[in-house]
Amino acid sequence: MTDDDALVLSWGSSSHVGRRRKVNEDGYLAGAGVFLVADGMGGHDAGEVASAVALDTLSPLQDEPRVEADRVAELVALAQSRVRAIDTGPSGRGAGTTLTGALVSEQDDVPYWLFVNVGDSRTYLMSSGVLDQVSVDHSEVQELVDAGMLTAQEARLHPRRNVVTRALGADSTPMPDFRYVPVAAGDRVLVCSDGLTVELTDERIARVLLEHPDPQRAASRLVEEAVAAGGRDNITVVVVDVTHAVDDDETATSPRGGQVLDDEDTIPTPEGAWGRASMTGGQEVDA
Repeated sequence: MTDDDALVLSWGSSSHVGRRRKVNEDGYLAGAGVFLVADGMGGHDAGEVASAVALDTLSPLQDEPRVEADRVAELVALAQSRVRAIDTGPSGRGAGTTLTGALVSEQDDVPYWLFVNVGDSRTYLMSSGVLDQVSVDHSEVQELVDAGMLTAQEARLHPRRNVVTRALGADSTPMPDFRYVPVAAGDRVLVCSDGLTVELTDERIARVLLEHPDPQRAASRLVEEAVAAGGRDNITVVVVDVTHAVDDDETATSPRGGQVLDDEDTIPTPEGAWGRASMTGGQEVDA
């Protein structure tokens, strides 16, 4: 984009090992229009390595002038092969990681969010004070919710809530979900591992986001509350604000609901004792 079309973003991030884990297997990538969270799973040190490998594989997107879903899918497939190659030691359980987040893209020279998701980490979009989950959990309990066999509240407490149906490192290459949504000034994007959502309801998350306009403070507060609520897993949060967007004074050129590019059925993966893992920062950038 030209200077006249500058999209200005500010962001904040926070991560915590939680109260029960010994290692933080979460990781995140934030800046240059790329905001991703990965939640590692596996025995030995495999989860921590898996999330780091996945994020490192997608990090070239921060240097590319135009991000497209096909390019993200290409790097996700490469990350899949690299995670599969991780040596997990004598446990033999295999390494894995979720991946979710938002990337700045374009459609007809208009800025769009490109949301991507594999697994049960989540990406939310808050617009006009309303928080919506834009990712879909790839998990057994989500399938039960979709089938009408569980309520959303029951799913939060279900004993199999941590069993994912798609993850990088699975036996077959997982199909990521993609969604394009037009960017608007005032947008706030939340990217998080399930360590946040298992402790806090969407209603409480929305309240914290509304109470703290600074993205770094919002991210820190969400992590603090999740730890105080139990901290049963690693907790990672990235909050991204759009402080200026092209065509701020004009109406959106397409529906706010966005376009779903891929919504394949989830693929069951072998059950296993996969676990969950850090950094903190914030800045304002022109993307």
